Amino acid sequence: MSKIAFVFPGQGAQAVGMAKDAYEAVPEARAIFEKGDEVLGFPLSTLVFEGPDSELKQTANTQPALLTASVAYLEALKGKGLTPDYVAGHSLGEYSALVAAGVLAYEDAVKLVRLRGQFMEEAVPGGQGAMAAVLGAGREALADLCRSVSEQDGPVELANINCPGQIVVSGSHTGVNAVVQRVKEAGGKRAIPLEVSGPFHSSMMKAAAERLSDELAKTEFKVPSVPVVVNVTALPVTNPEEIRELLVRQVYSPVLWQDTVERLIEEGVDTFVEIGSGSVLAGLIRKIDKNVKVININSLESIEALG
Repeated sequence: MSKIAFVFPGQGAQAVGMAKDAYEAVPEARAIFEKGDEVLGFPLSTLVFEGPDSELKQTANTQPALLTASVAYLEALKGKGLTPDYVAGHSLGEYSALVAAGVLAYEDAVKLVRLRGQFMEEAVPGGQGAMAAVLGAGREALADLCRSVSEQDGPVELANINCPGQIVVSGSHTGVNAVVQRVKEAGGKRAIPLEVSGPFHSSMMKAAAERLSDELAKTEFKVPSVPVVVNVTALPVTNPEEIRELLVRQVYSPVLWQDTVERLIEEGVDTFVEIGSGSVLAGLIRKIDKNVKVININSLESIEALG
């Protein structure tokens, strides 16, 4: 029997103007943006719809903005007869997935991701951390290179296992730079430094994880309506306390996105619905398995096309 997974994008998918069509046409979507403005105490919706892009790109703004856009489209999608059997999200997108599964209330999630963004930005002084996308290297070979570089040049680790041939590394500026220079040793074709404000999903983020842990402890987590396949283990989880603990670990652990998609396919998922800005995950999913169906919900037009 066909199974559906709702998946939600993370940082990098943001765009000025995202979900404005849903805000203007769907009262429930508008209510989400208004709630976000109220909870955060500043006009998030104005920043999302008008920019500037440079401000939207700041991690502490990007995270609540992307979550809000995803949840707004989720509201617009209701009544279309699409319900998930599983949910998952890429890094920040895991919070959108938890809202979709009823684990977190939107108001709590938007507060958490605003703080998560601030803690991540503040964990490492500017210029000391970096990330780079490595193309063409094998996972084990790249992990070996990172271990070798870490001993000589400073910490660098696998951060996002996105799809075959695309892995992001993260860590100290010197460590990441050394991997970029030596990428061919791991069978990589090239490495592209990323425009980010810190070494996300690396052990250098442990201070941010500790601060987030305190906030998560104060937040109500409910039993999910459907299993959440989480970044840290790529396994389906239904226990709220386990989800809370894994969100702490997620800050400094690699995002196992390829493993997550493969696990969902093993569980019988043959249709992936990406909900939110852009189509990054749709592209990755197709590279992982070209035989699955991928539906992109990133506009009202795409929702109306469902019939």
